[in-house]
Amino acid sequence: MSISEEVEALRQIPLFSKIDPAKLKLLAFTSERITFSDGDLVCRQGEMGQSAHIILNGEAAVSIATDKGEVVVATVQKGDVVGEIAILCDVPRTATVTAAEGLVTLRIAKDLFFRLLNEFPEIAVEIMRELAKRLDRTNTQLREALAEKSNG
Repeated sequence: MSISEEVEALRQIPLFSKIDPAKLKLLAFTSERITFSDGDLVCRQGEMGQSAHIILNGEAAVSIATDKGEVVVATVQKGDVVGEIAILCDVPRTATVTAAEGLVTLRIAKDLFFRLLNEFPEIAVEIMRELAKRLDRTNTQLREALAEKSNG
């Protein structure tokens, strides 16, 4: 994939759709494109994060460790961002992300990610929206699990 193709792929992602193409070109140029094979780890729960990944193609499974083993809690695909919580909050990774199907990402280093948020507040707003959706989904799953436990 060329820089021009990466810029076009980024423009298709709502998070970056309003950003000037020249800035997207800089983002694509300063990021690292990584191709993962099925089963490869993108990031592991508990590790400190130094980057986020924008999914350009393919899918990945997001899982968390529980007392009963790994539990897949989500599937991410083209246009999704993973790994941002660890670098935004400076905490260990909250989940493990495993490549599932032809995964290609742009890896954005922590310092570049923060520069983007400072230069383009609309990206920060979109990330907040996405994190709020995830929190709502997690709360719903927790309520359902607690209801099942109290009924069972």
